[in-house]
Amino acid sequence: MGGVNQTDIPPVLVTGATGRVGRLVIDQLLDAGVPVRALTRRSEAAATLPTKVEVFAGDLTVPESLDAALSGAGAVFLVWTAPPQTAEAVVERLAVHVRRVVFLSSPHQTPHPLFQQPNPMAVLHADIERFIAATGLESTIIRPGMFASNSLAWWAPAIRAGEVVRWPYSAAESAPVDDRDIAAVAARTLYQDGYVGGDYVLTGPDSLTQAAQVDVIGDALGRRIAFEEITPDEFRSLWEGTAPSSAVDMLLAAWSAAVGQPAYITTAVADILGMEPRTFRRWAVDHAIAFTQGS
Repeated sequence: MGGVNQTDIPPVLVTGATGRVGRLVIDQLLDAGVPVRALTRRSEAAATLPTKVEVFAGDLTVPESLDAALSGAGAVFLVWTAPPQTAEAVVERLAVHVRRVVFLSSPHQTPHPLFQQPNPMAVLHADIERFIAATGLESTIIRPGMFASNSLAWWAPAIRAGEVVRWPYSAAESAPVDDRDIAAVAARTLYQDGYVGGDYVLTGPDSLTQAAQVDVIGDALGRRIAFEEITPDEFRSLWEGTAPSSAVDMLLAAWSAAVGQPAYITTAVADILGMEPRTFRRWAVDHAIAFTQGS
């Protein structure tokens, strides 16, 4: 008898299944021969998922709505995409049905100024980690630093329009991590043994200023992208109505603290995957079309 019989592997439930990491985690799990369930709030989202995925309707704000999706599952990839009120009740429900959880958190404990600014998201993540620990679930925490894909939300609109990228704190450094590497680590820790109790900060391999990141995107597109430094107040008014002011303030505080500091870099991606993390240059080349004609 060769190979693993699919029926021997309990399915993994992926929350945030249509999000930028969850969607990639699904592909990684399917490639590894792991049966996948996806939790979604909207039935039309099912159409965007591979046919092999078993789709369940459920909502993190209604903890009991998860029971069907959890029943018979072996592990859960938890991405918290809801208000905080039901987090504890959801985690308690996970513990009733499954043995392990991999939680997509953030590097809020990391001793680097970029991650040490007051941040409501960090408070929520820390609470969920506490809830998970209290249940005795087998858990793995993954903490991506700056996502490479943030640059799509931040800079693609100006780049597509052929405009100047106007941005504050051009000298703030980060080590953007490729979403594909985050997903590969998440998938590996979901179906392979040896990661219970693991806590991993995931970063890309290079410390780059924000201005340098825009230059790398320009190289990938074969053209120079003009960059203009603006003040924090100009940035606030630029993003007013587009992003919550708390999120804008959080980013400004993080970037301000990161100026003149090399980014925090870990080897976690290489340690877990056995290969070097993708560079930001590689990410930019692979996503060049999104900067020219939309994703």
